[in-house]
Formats: sequence, structure tokens, C-alpha cells
Amino acid sequence: MRTAPILLVLLAALGGCSGTDEELLGSLEWDRVGLPAEASETILAWNVAEGDVVEPGQLLLELDPRRQDARIAQAQGEVDQAVARLAELSNGARAETIDAAQATLARNRAEQRDAERNFQRIAALYQRGQVAIAEQDRSRAARDQANAATRNAEAQLRELTNGTRPEQLEQAAAALQSARANLAHLQVSRDHLSLRAPRAGRVDSLPFKVGDQPPAGAELVSLLVGEAPYARIFIPASVRAQIRIGDAMRVHVEGVDEPFTARVRSVHSEASFTPYYALTGNDASRLMYRAELIIEDQAARQLPAGLPLHAERIARDDERDSTPTQDRQVSHEQP
Repeated sequence: MRTAPILLVLLAALGGCSGTDEELLGSLEWDRVGLPAEASETILAWNVAEGDVVEPGQLLLELDPRRQDARIAQAQGEVDQAVARLAELSNGARAETIDAAQATLARNRAEQRDAERNFQRIAALYQRGQVAIAEQDRSRAARDQANAATRNAEAQLRELTNGTRPEQLEQAAAALQSARANLAHLQVSRDHLSLRAPRAGRVDSLPFKVGDQPPAGAELVSLLVGEAPYARIFIPASVRAQIRIGDAMRVHVEGVDEPFTARVRSVHSEASFTPYYALTGNDASRLMYRAELIIEDQAARQLPAGLPLHAERIARDDERDSTPTQDRQVSHEQP
């Protein structure tokens, strides 16, 4: 009569332990910062080696700056030209130019008076029939041309004395601002030819050597940064529902005897590519979800990146309490 209740107790105990012994494979990782090449220039010198610890702002390498220095010199010339142009428009016309315009106006007015008197004489002669109408027409045309030349000279003099239009000054100011912005951009690019560490870390990789000319955008330095490493693991779909953010985990790193305690920091919501070491046996047909664990032990800060590891979930308090409750219910049903 007691065989069935005892069997139910064993099944309940096994059900409460399911999922806690699942080994989740992964690797130990550090946050990585890659520093790209701003331009395709020759590497002149390395100031660090792989494995060196660097501080923020420390010089890592230098690229050939000659080409960039030439661009900066050209941009500086364009700035100087824009400054001079704005000053020229702000100062207005020179006094000598205004004097020349006044002299031209005086000459045109004299020619206008002479043309007007000549036309009056020709008109009087025409009234007495002493000249042909063609002669009167020529004198009228000469008078009109003199009048037009006088008005043109007056307009030119007003243009010089009224000064530069506000729109022209605004255009010159905008051109100067554009030239200065271009110069600042080139100077920042010049500073980036001397590659410096953006934050404290350890040099992980230097893929190029002195004398190489890497293409623009190529990664010149790879830094491992952060206060501690983290575990990157892959969770099968069969246990994904049992793992939550903040769950406690036990991490076993290859080559380290004692396990580390960790907590789940994030779990990707979409299944991702799974490395070959996480596909064993029936797992090859499952979906895998990538997760990251924060390792809480101080000793893990000395470990390098890339070490293989496996993690196992520590049962939560609500899961531990569920099994005794079931046992009590089954025991209560026994005769």
C-alpha cells in the first residue's frame, strides 16, 4: 500500500531538482575596446606592447602626420583668406577708389553740359534751316549718351560711399566660419594620428607592426577594459524559462579548482549563433540563447579572457520551498 506514495515522493524530489544540474557552456570574457585607424598612414612607432597595462590618455602609437599637416596648412590659409575678405567688406571702399569715382563723375557732368549746349546750337540752326535733321538727331543722341554716362557715374559713387551690403557681410562671415570648422576638423584628425588610450585597460592585440600602412578603419589596438571579467554562456531552450535576470549561478572555469559565484546580467531574447562547443548530443537540435553573468568573486579579476567554462544554476528560494511543500502534502495523504 505504501509503494505508490513513496514513488510519488521520489518523483516530486526529482522534479524539484530538474534544471539545476544543467551545465551551461561558455567562455570568460572582458569588455573589449577597439581603436581604429583614422587614416591610412604608416605606423612610425609603438609605445606599448601586448600585455601592457595602460592608463587613460597614454600614448599607444604614432602614425605618419605629414600628409595631414599639409592639409592643415592649406586649411589655415583658407581661414586667413576668409578673415581678410571679411575685413575688406567691413571696411568698405578705399578712399582712392572713391576719389577716382568722383573724378569720373565730374568729367561726365562736364561732357553732359557740353553735349547739352551743342544740342541747343544744332537745334537753333535746324530751326533756321541751316542744318539737316540728321545733324540734329546726332547731337540729341550725343546729349542722351552724356546724360546716361553721368547717371552711371553717380550710381557707382553711391555704391562706393554707401558701403557693403549686409548680405555680403553675412556671406563672408559664414565662409569664415566654414573655413574655421574645416580647420578644427583636420586638427582633431591630426590628434587622432597619435593614438591614445580612451580608458584604463590592458593591451590585448597589436595586429600591425612598425612600417605597416593599415587601411583606414582597420583596428590598430584592442584593449581589454573593465574592473572584472564576465561569463558568456549559452542557454538551451529547454531551460530558458527557468532562468531569470539576477539568478545566482555557480561558474567553473577551466584550470581553476574553486568555482565562482555569479549572477545573470542579461539574456538575449532571440536565439543566436551557437558555437560548436555548446552543441553536444541532442543539444544540436535545440535553440540556444546567449547570456552574460557578472562574476562577483575578486579572484576572477586576475583571469585572462577566452578561458572555457561551464555554469550551473543555483536553485532559488521559491524552488527550494516547493519540494518540501509537496513532500508534506504527500506525507499527509499517507494512511
